[in-house]
Amino acid sequence: MTSSVLSSPSVERVRAALAAAGHHTRIVELSGAARTAQAAAGFLGCDVAQIANSLVFRLARSGEPLLVMSSGANRVATARLQALVGEPVDKADAAFVRAHTGFAIGGVAPVGHAERIRTVIDSDLARHAEIWAAAGHPHTVFCLDFGALVRLTGGMPTEVAERAPA
Repeated sequence: MTSSVLSSPSVERVRAALAAAGHHTRIVELSGAARTAQAAAGFLGCDVAQIANSLVFRLARSGEPLLVMSSGANRVATARLQALVGEPVDKADAAFVRAHTGFAIGGVAPVGHAERIRTVIDSDLARHAEIWAAAGHPHTVFCLDFGALVRLTGGMPTEVAERAPA
């Protein structure tokens, strides 16, 4: 990896958003792309449940984006999510994700989006003292805790995931 990943415009946007919110943390460059929670956990040597997936959905009626932060060990229960937001949801395609967040899939950070995005955070992430989120590029992540994730995103903590079997 070259230092160009850490200085990419997307990563710089995340760094600036974190600094503006008073969250001072180091953005970590991984030795490979972490396009899945399993890959990120492998690079970091942590449990896959500590990876905060950034999943973007498209609200079917309004067309608005919805960011769901969920543990990498779980799947989002779309029926539960639809009941919460009051309309059907569809998984967003790559063009929709980039247009609304400014990030490519695999690097969608919880902060630094192209526009303000309604955010839901699965409460299962609160079980972990340390969680990792994408930092604007598939090769970058940063560490935070559940409280910081809620504060930084303005997201609503709730139960939206189907728990993985133990």
